[in-house]
Amino acid sequence: MKFLIIALLTFSLPAAAAEVFVNGVNVDGLTNHNFEKVNVRLDERGNVQIDAPGYSVKKVSLQDKAPEPAGSITQKYYLVTEQSPSGMTEYEIDLFLNGKYFRTVKNGDEQLVTDITRSLKPGRNTVIAQAKKRYANPDRPRSQSRAHVFRVIIGEGTTANDQVTIEKQVMTFTRTAADTNDVTQEFSFTTR
Repeated sequence: MKFLIIALLTFSLPAAAAEVFVNGVNVDGLTNHNFEKVNVRLDERGNVQIDAPGYSVKKVSLQDKAPEPAGSITQKYYLVTEQSPSGMTEYEIDLFLNGKYFRTVKNGDEQLVTDITRSLKPGRNTVIAQAKKRYANPDRPRSQSRAHVFRVIIGEGTTANDQVTIEKQVMTFTRTAADTNDVTQEFSFTTR
């Protein structure tokens, strides 16, 4: 008699483990989550069906994620400033690379030529330039000429004999002495 009871129990066990569904979406493997104000039922196959109004469920596979760019940057990228003539625009420009403060370039500073490749990442990059007008004397601006410019350039370049040559500009930000307002501009480019 004991043998028969054990045999019946063995044959009555389900052949497969129950699956868990939330709003009809299989969520097997979902861990560490509490659902509130839901209805739970067992269907004819023994699966757990959770009807969860107010919850949005979407099955995401690893292929659905955007792949991170692989590899490394093969070009050199330089940031170059240009003021002609120096000190006439009365602007300070804060620069942010990929959301991180990089540096401030100021009216009257000497020309800056710096390799920024290490501050960039493979793929898409963003640069934010925030220009603030800083009059030495608001009643008497040094200049109001559009010919007096303060320019920030980022580009792919090469070096030879202590000279940097920008071969392809990927960003140019320009303010003139005639400009009077503060301005923020965002640029994006893809490294190679």
